[in-house]
Amino acid sequence: MSVLRPTEIFVRVTWLGIVRDRSRGLASEPREAVEATYEGFAGETHAGLTRAACTRTRLQYPVGTEIRNVRQISIVSAEELAEIAAALGLPELDPRLLGASMVVEGAPQFTRVPPSSRLVFETGAGLVIDMENAPCRFPAEAIEAAHPGHGMRFPAHARGKRGVTAWVECPGKIGLGDTARLHVPPLAPYAPLLGSTRSSSNVI
Repeated sequence: MSVLRPTEIFVRVTWLGIVRDRSRGLASEPREAVEATYEGFAGETHAGLTRAACTRTRLQYPVGTEIRNVRQISIVSAEELAEIAAALGLPELDPRLLGASMVVEGAPQFTRVPPSSRLVFETGAGLVIDMENAPCRFPAEAIEAAHPGHGMRFPAHARGKRGVTAWVECPGKIGLGDTARLHVPPLAPYAPLLGSTRSSSNVI
């Protein structure tokens, strides 16, 4: 019996990009198409089968520990980008300033898509959504540099709208205009967390 359930939600790719060298800045470079490999998008600085644990996983592993890389790709939605831009007082928000790998449209509340969902493309490529990508100061600083007086409120206004991180499950080419179907896992909440005020915010 199949566990993942195909939905009637389809997304369309409206923007693609890669960050070549994170040490030179967060901004991603636009692409017409990308090659998704098991390590991530070809040429992307965040690609790799493994990565060093960072502050995001400090409660699980010491910083620097080699762990599986489930943060190969950063996906944001066009709808949520527009909402963040409006909250910041900007006409639009360039995904390059967020270091985005992909912008999609067509999925309501995209950042809240359940972890372990799949985006299966018509080309055969498949991406696994790891989890919500929490806002941080780095995009805020990039936005502030491009739009003085608007960027530093980004973390507050992007909470729950920053998009998700993902990794490649099935390789393939992905191009602008391509569509993917959303497949979701079972959505029953984890009962032991329901009575915990400390953890209840993490329950789907």
